[in-house]
Amino acid sequence: MFPLKLKRAIFLHFLFFLLSFATAELIDCTQCEHKGKISYISEDSALSSGACAYGSMALGFNHGYLAAASFYADGALCGGCYRMRCKNKRLCKKEGTTVMVTDELTNNNSSKIDFALSRKAYMAMANKGMEKELLKHGTIHVTYKRYPCDDFTNKNLSLRVDESSKWPNHLAVKVLYQGGQTEIRDIWLSQLGSSDLISLTRNRSAVWEADNVPRGPFKFEFEVIDRDDSSSIFTEKVLPADWKPGTIYDTGVQVREYSSEACSEDNCNLDDW
Repeated sequence: MFPLKLKRAIFLHFLFFLLSFATAELIDCTQCEHKGKISYISEDSALSSGACAYGSMALGFNHGYLAAASFYADGALCGGCYRMRCKNKRLCKKEGTTVMVTDELTNNNSSKIDFALSRKAYMAMANKGMEKELLKHGTIHVTYKRYPCDDFTNKNLSLRVDESSKWPNHLAVKVLYQGGQTEIRDIWLSQLGSSDLISLTRNRSAVWEADNVPRGPFKFEFEVIDRDDSSSIFTEKVLPADWKPGTIYDTGVQVREYSSEACSEDNCNLDDW
């Protein structure tokens, strides 16, 4: 029999070996494959009142292929896109479907769901003639990964001035068309010709706001996150001094950056997606 101290030493050494081995197997990846469960929302219009605060605009995003996500991250995931496909080859086609997050999913039961899809997006996964049977399942297992939004390839990052804005002091903007593969960590604005930056605060949604803003016109800086790093995007166009609530302003730039994460090499950048 080994002495107790020696047993502990052997155990700790073995544990360190396992952790070191596991860590060595993880790599930075832009599109890790994950496993989870999804369901669907019977009325797509419910997603137009989602937590991301896109309102009725949401129904026109990503061809109406929308989703509520359980890992909402206080709104940081708003505008993020995921491609997913179910594992039942009899019911579902290999291509799967790509959805955009427009709402937060709250799990009220023990069967944790990762996403609740719009009915349209859910049925898009089905093989021809299997749509109704897929709907009957209600909840299915899927694999999914972060993906560019299908509908935003040729669209610039845009800002919609929210109706809660009060010219000229309080400004609230909704961030649109951010590309789907990134999360925006911070937004700053500055008066054109000035180097003074004013920080905007996220309102647990796609809405960012600030008080005591100057009269403008404004330029913007966006900090886009990578897993361990970030990059800054500066707008080419500006918000005019006479900005109006309800109006969408094109920033003139596209977000092509992506967020990476740590995952195993076997689940990274799979070619068959």
